Amino acid sequence: MWISKTYYESLPYGYMAVGFVVLVASLYLRQWYWPEILTVLGIACLTGGLVIWLKRRDYRRSRSRRNVEDQV
Repeated sequence: MWISKTYYESLPYGYMAVGFVVLVASLYLRQWYWPEILTVLGIACLTGGLVIWLKRRDYRRSRSRRNVEDQV
């Protein structure tokens, strides 16, 4: 599956935004097990977005460092 570069680049931020919204929603819902479910889901989304963002950043840094070393 291919998605446009705009959506691909904004994906980690979208995951983190959804995680934040879900965590805030877990503060307001008090029925059944929804607060616990939403808390776990929110933390998972925040963690997933952060991991994707960090992995992309590290890959881009190593790739740019490799390009500089190749030019020297």
